[in-house]
Amino acid sequence: MSLLIPDQIVQASGLSEDELLVEIVMMLFQQEKISLGKASELLGIHRMQFQKLISDRGICVHYDVAEFQEDLKILQTEGW
Repeated sequence: MSLLIPDQIVQASGLSEDELLVEIVMMLFQQEKISLGKASELLGIHRMQFQKLISDRGICVHYDVAEFQEDLKILQTEGW
């Protein structure tokens, strides 16, 4: 499903479309609606970049066992 945000809302926010997307993703992550991996995927950035973004905003990382195991798999795949 695609979401169409009216230009009026984008203009009223004072943000660019990309900035608004970041804000929406941050909100969903902060409310634990999406994982760190999904958030970084939606923004098209590496997980470490997303972790830096949330760190800069003082947002805690919601990191559970499943995400830890997923990170371990990725590290093993990348030869770490």
